[in-house]
Amino acid sequence: MATNTVGIGIADAAEAAEAADGATDGQAVSAAPGVRHDTFTVGFSLTAPPSAVFEAFADTPVRRRWFKLPGRQVSYRHDFTVNGGETATSVFFTVPDAPPERLAYQSRYLDIASGSRIVYAYTSCVDDVPRWTSLVTVELHPEADGTHLRWTEQAAFLTPSAEPDHDFPHLRGATRLRLNGLAVALTAAGQI
Repeated sequence: MATNTVGIGIADAAEAAEAADGATDGQAVSAAPGVRHDTFTVGFSLTAPPSAVFEAFADTPVRRRWFKLPGRQVSYRHDFTVNGGETATSVFFTVPDAPPERLAYQSRYLDIASGSRIVYAYTSCVDDVPRWTSLVTVELHPEADGTHLRWTEQAAFLTPSAEPDHDFPHLRGATRLRLNGLAVALTAAGQI
């Protein structure tokens, strides 16, 4: 198939033009909301060796010390194997006299290289609506005094919040807080 200068196939461009006109084969097409994509990388140094940091991801009781959804926890399951994953739900009271938000998280591990790399995909939902989905790569590199953790996240925001400009900074900030929790969990486990 021939492509134009922006990499869209000519047939794809024709379909996109039809969809933009609002009809295809005489039927109306409803437009889905746009998806916003963002990528960020967080570097984080820990004084524990890579094997201990890796174990803090793999060992469910240790992971539960630092991986939590906000609010009151309702359920949690963790299977640290390729094609396994993690599910968590919680109820989060945001504003007095308002109904709580029902939060849900579901992930699937795609690649696990013992002591050095974890790749997984996850989706976060609020009140049963998928808000964003992400591909996360966690790399563990030995340093003289411990481990340099490199967290790269590629997010697709599917349903914006009431303040969409805050969605990406919120996700990046929550990741930094979670990594601070990882350091605390490693200390509690006697690894730092």
